[in-house]
Amino acid sequence: MDALAAVEALLSPEGRSDPFPYYAALHEHGPVISLSDSYTVVVGYDALGRALRDPVLREEGVEWVQLRWPDVADHPAVRLFSDSMLFSGDPGHARVRRLVSKVFTARRVAELAPAVERLTDRLLDRLAELGSDGSPVDFMAKFAYALPVSVICELLGVPEQDRLWFRPLVADLAAQLEPVYSTEHLAAADAAAVSLLDYFTALVAERSAEPRDDLVSALVQVRDEDDGRLSDWELLCNLVLLLAAGFETTTNLLGNGLALLLDQPGRCEALRADPSAASAYVEEFLRFDSPVQLTARWAPEGAVVDGVVVPPGGEVLLLMGAANRDPARFERPDVFDPERPANQPLSFGGGPHFCLGAALARLEGRTAFGRLLERFPRMEAADGRTRRDRLTLRGYASLPVALASAAGGGQ
Repeated sequence: MDALAAVEALLSPEGRSDPFPYYAALHEHGPVISLSDSYTVVVGYDALGRALRDPVLREEGVEWVQLRWPDVADHPAVRLFSDSMLFSGDPGHARVRRLVSKVFTARRVAELAPAVERLTDRLLDRLAELGSDGSPVDFMAKFAYALPVSVICELLGVPEQDRLWFRPLVADLAAQLEPVYSTEHLAAADAAAVSLLDYFTALVAERSAEPRDDLVSALVQVRDEDDGRLSDWELLCNLVLLLAAGFETTTNLLGNGLALLLDQPGRCEALRADPSAASAYVEEFLRFDSPVQLTARWAPEGAVVDGVVVPPGGEVLLLMGAANRDPARFERPDVFDPERPANQPLSFGGGPHFCLGAALARLEGRTAFGRLLERFPRMEAADGRTRRDRLTLRGYASLPVALASAAGGGQ
């Protein structure tokens, strides 16, 4: 298969459902592939790692949107993402990321460990209750979403009663991150952006009047004490981003990981017998079926990516999902192997835009899988598993499980 056909196939329903054969086809053409004067694709592990750190390659933020898609530049969803840390470039990105990093610290994440364990156990109790009559339970709705949204909301300071309605809003908002989306998707994303911005505007006002020990209060303090270097708009955009990124990708990590375990009972039993291996399993989940499959950059003044010339204004598609299965980096890349040495997937990106929440996602993953398998030793897959029709953010819409031992208290 030629490279252009493989990329076109990736964007089809079949490619979104199972991109891995097309990644393999692209690897046959080398680590960096020039598709046209406008598009370059990076699939090699080393090449992609370097591209993520190349300052010449810029995020597709405000400038790119205004040049390439001026008719959508003023849409609320587009503006929200373009002005957030996700797509903003330097010097603005470095300034805002430094300010957010002042409060989103490793210490603050580490201190969440007891809360993650408590929330995990509470959700496992709920799973046992729902499955006590032997009926299947949707792991995605009742655990994979519920845990990370509870954790990020605990960190931000979002009241518990406000958390349930975030999932459909963030799903609508995140559709805009896909390589292909419709006008209907954009309209839904705009509506979600307005609702989320309105919500955080009210929460910021509350925390300004009555600060608490949470991330929203800490960022409000940074805004108020740092000579205005964090504007009201930047604060709101990045609060929405922290919420969305804080559970959307971790939800996919949990769902993709459990599906792999259910499909490979031997691996499931091995992890149950040795919960200390949970960290290695999480890394292999991230590599084998990454919750984020791609991102993009552009070269306003042109660039050279591992010897391939990108003309001025050219777009560079970075396929992290393909890089994580690069046969030049990983032996038997299409085999799920938690014991593989030096396993460092690129699922959280790299360089200045490396995911701020990577440590939190890993904490949730290793906590959840160890406790889940211990609590339900005879858990099995049930009928009705469905994938979301997404490529950038890859995960399940539903993952029913039968908790065979739930009636016995999960033992």
